[in-house]
This record gives sequence, C-alpha cells and structure tokens, in this order.
Amino acid sequence: MSRRRRSLTGVLALFAILAVLFSGGRGVTKVDAVGKDASYENLQIFTNILAIVQKNYVDEVSSDQLIEGAINGMLTSLDPHSAYLTPELYKELQVDTKGSFGGLGIEITMRNNVLTVVSPIEDTPAYRAGMKAGDMIIKIDGQFTKDMTLVDAVKKMRGPKGSKVVLSIKREKVNEIFDVSLLREVIKIQSVKSKSLEKGYGYLRVTQFQERTDTDVERVLEQWTREGPIEGIVLDLRNDPGGLLTQAVKVSDTFLDSGLIVYTDGRLENQKQKYFARRPGSYMDFPMVVLVNGGTASASEIVAGALQDHKRAIILGTQTFGKGSVQTILPLDDNSALRLTTARYYTPSGRSIQATGIVPDIIMDNVLMTRPAGGGKTAQQLLREENLPRHFEQKRKPQPQQNSEPGDTEVAPPPAAPDEMPSEEGEAGIKEGELGKDPQLDHALELLKSWKVFKTLVAKSD
Repeated sequence: MSRRRRSLTGVLALFAILAVLFSGGRGVTKVDAVGKDASYENLQIFTNILAIVQKNYVDEVSSDQLIEGAINGMLTSLDPHSAYLTPELYKELQVDTKGSFGGLGIEITMRNNVLTVVSPIEDTPAYRAGMKAGDMIIKIDGQFTKDMTLVDAVKKMRGPKGSKVVLSIKREKVNEIFDVSLLREVIKIQSVKSKSLEKGYGYLRVTQFQERTDTDVERVLEQWTREGPIEGIVLDLRNDPGGLLTQAVKVSDTFLDSGLIVYTDGRLENQKQKYFARRPGSYMDFPMVVLVNGGTASASEIVAGALQDHKRAIILGTQTFGKGSVQTILPLDDNSALRLTTARYYTPSGRSIQATGIVPDIIMDNVLMTRPAGGGKTAQQLLREENLPRHFEQKRKPQPQQNSEPGDTEVAPPPAAPDEMPSEEGEAGIKEGELGKDPQLDHALELLKSWKVFKTLVAKSD
C-alpha cells in the first residue's frame, strides 16, 4: 500500500510539473481544451508505463527512482544546460559559486554522447596525473559513462578530501584504454589573478564569475591605482567557462561609464531584462586588450561582447565558445532545484553569440598550443557550443523593451557541468599569463604600448 501511495505521489508531482510546462509557465487555468486533452493523454501513457515497469522490471524499482529518471530525461531532452538538481547537487552548486569544493580539478562536457575533458586546472589531482583536454572518460570507478548524465558524472567524481576515484580514459592516438587513479582534494578556485607586466601595465585574469569576483577585480584596480597611473590592462578571459550573470554585469560595469551591457529575451515578461552600466567611478582612463579563446564561455562572453560593442577594449584571440543562453535556478520545496534555460542573451548591439561566439577584433592563435603536429584541430578547438547535442540555434534578435527592469535570479553557468576550471598551460611549452611564453599576451602588451606611442604622436601633431 505504501508503495502505491508513493507511486501516486510521484505521478501527481510529475503532473504538476507537466501542467505548468504545458501552460507555458502561466498557470494551469490558462491551458486551452486541446492542450488539456493532450496533457491528460500523455500523462495516462506515462502512468501506464510506470505501472508496467514497476510490475515487470527484472529488479524491484521505486517510484521515486522512476520519477526522478523521467524528470532527468525530460530536462536533458531540451538542451545541454537544463538539468534537475537533487538536494545534494543543488547544495554543491551553491558551494561552486563560492569557489570551493572537493573534487579532481577538471571541467567536463558531453561530446558525441561521450564524457569528455575540456581541460584540467593547474596544481590539482587531474593536472598532476597528466589528464589532457579531449580525454574521453569511459568509466568512473568501473561504471560506464555512456548513459550517464553530466550531473551524475560530476556527482561521482566529487567527494571527501582523500577519497579515491579511478577514471578509465581513452586518449586520441593511444590504442588502449588506461586507468588513472586520483585522490580527491579540496579544490579552491581563485576567481581573480593579477600581476604587473611592466610599470603601468597590468595583467588581470578572471577564471570564473563567482559571488565576489567584482569585489576582487575592484581591489586589484585600486591597488594598481595607488602604485601609479595605469597605462593599460590585459583582461584575460581565456578558458573562463562563465558563472554568475550578475557578476559579469558588475565586472563590465567596472570598465564602462554608461550604456547597455547585455539584455535577455525569453517567453515571459520577467525574462526580458536589460542590464546597464550604472556605478560611478568606472575605470575609463586607460586602454584594454581582452584575451579570449574557445574556452571563453557564457558570462565571460557577456563581458567580452559588452566591451567590444562599446569599443572599450580590443578583443584578441580565437572565436569564443558560443553559449548565449541564460539558466535560472528554480528551487523546489524538497531543497532540490531545476536549472532551466529561460532566456537568450544579446550584446548591446543586439548580437546573439549562441553557437557562434564572439569573433575577436584581432584573430590570433597561441600557435604552439592550439595547432598540433599535422595541422589538425585540437580537442579544445572542437569543444564549442555548436558541437553539443540539442544546442540552440541562432534566433532573430528582439529589440530590448524600454520598460523592463533587471533582475538577480538568472545564472549563466559554465558550458558544461564543471568539476573544476581549466588549466592555464598548453601542451607545447606555452604558459598562459607569462611574458615570453604566451604569444597572445606578448602581442596584447605590444598593442597597449603602441597605443601610448600613437597617442603621444597625435598630441605632438596637434
């Protein structure tokens, strides 16, 4: 009897979710008769299947497990970024935005239905074990990943510090699958890194947009200002998978004195938002070069697009990832949550970067890192939004509505479920962020210094 009761409860819960979805999120009472009939018919099919599975499946299976599986299937069929977050995963997401969790130090995605490494992060278990971008994770602790969701894969790879996990890896040009044994560590993400390149010229790297990223950026700029006039800044957004949309807006606002930063467009009125540069005291007195690549995604693309459209900075590097959708975290009563794609975002000029990305003003590879022997494409070049199954296509841009106001709930997460952030070091001696070992950074500094030279020449001619 209790099992039947749980089954009925699960079905009713699913009915509530489906009813909201069929109503377009506007309330069940507004569904037309045809929509109602179709909904009930589909629900009847679902309950029949549920009963058949529970009665005939080889092992006894709970209704809770079946309902959760149905919800996961429903969301993953929509796009690569929508997902159901169990209470445990929702808690982990909240930890992620604060920048510390137990894991291995890799960012993963699904490519051709195979769990694939985007990149490891320096000085983490995955990095020290020699894992590389493009490595395919075939098993996690002996369990095949073929039918595993990204959320489940992240869950299996995270855990307490000191606990062990074994990944079975298939690597390009390596004939056999091999195992990598790793001990989990507490992964702490330093959102903002900085250093002086030369007197007056600073290097500012944002690795992910977390809760205090704007504060950390402001702190660095204030320190540099105290040390003397800033002549130019290189803002490095390479391999930054995104994070909080509101933080992307605040960081953009730091370098813009006015104007639109980004606007979003969705089906509902509260998903049509505009975000403006509003804060006083923006840093406008020096030139900027922004470094981007195929790992620059989501929130970092918002920053690059805003600075490019306002002609505040030169964008240098390679085409970005192309994630132009916004995910909203919708908490549920049982401490779980939905991560649901609710809107597309557009740069100030109305560009959608979905599946196309930001095209740099100056296209430049870090040649030794991105071009392997034989001239083919690396795994990192291939891992872009347009390669993900069920990704959104470009949509004709809407005009931002003048009466909308910005909100705080939208979250733009990384392009895939991350266990951690990407590495800063290439495979052929390139060391990102080090002069003399990072061709893109070297050229960015040359551009900033050239700007000062030309400014001086123009002043003399006047």
